[in-house]
Amino acid sequence: MSSENSGSTPVKQTAETWESLFRAQVGVMRRLQRDREFKELTMREYDVLFNLSRCPGGWTRLNELNEHLLISQPSLSRMMDRLENKGLVCRRPAENDQRGVELSLTEEGRAVQKRLGRIHVRTIHDLLAPALSPEELTDLKSLTDKLLDSLNSEGKPGPE
Repeated sequence: MSSENSGSTPVKQTAETWESLFRAQVGVMRRLQRDREFKELTMREYDVLFNLSRCPGGWTRLNELNEHLLISQPSLSRMMDRLENKGLVCRRPAENDQRGVELSLTEEGRAVQKRLGRIHVRTIHDLLAPALSPEELTDLKSLTDKLLDSLNSEGKPGPE
C-alpha cells in the first residue's frame, strides 16, 4: 500500500506544505528587508542583536549563538567583528574556559536592538494582521511551535 492511501501524511502534501511555508517566509522577509530601518543594520545583523538580547545572563559563546541563526560560523565571526567595530557588541574571555570567547550586547547595541525591534514588530503586524485573523495567527504559532519542538527533540533520548 502506498503512503498516499495508508492513512499517513502523503509525501506530496508534505512537500506542498513545506513549499507554501517557505514561500510565505521568503515573501515576508523580502518585504521586511525593504524597510528603511534595515539600511542601518541588515536583517542578519539585527537577528544577531535580537538573539544576543535573549541570552540568559547577557553573555553567550559564538557557537551557542550560531545555533539560533542561519549563517555559517566564519560569516558570523566576521559579522561579530563588524558589530564590535560599530560599538554594538563586546567580547570577553569565557568564564569557564579562558581559550573561549563570550559575546554580549553593549548598551548602545541593546538600545539599537530595542528601537529596531519595536519598528520590526510593528511592520510584521502590518503585514500579517490584514491577512490572518487573531485565531489564525494563534493557530499558525501553535503549528510552527509544534514543528520547532519536534525538530529540537530529534536525537534526544526519550522517556524510558
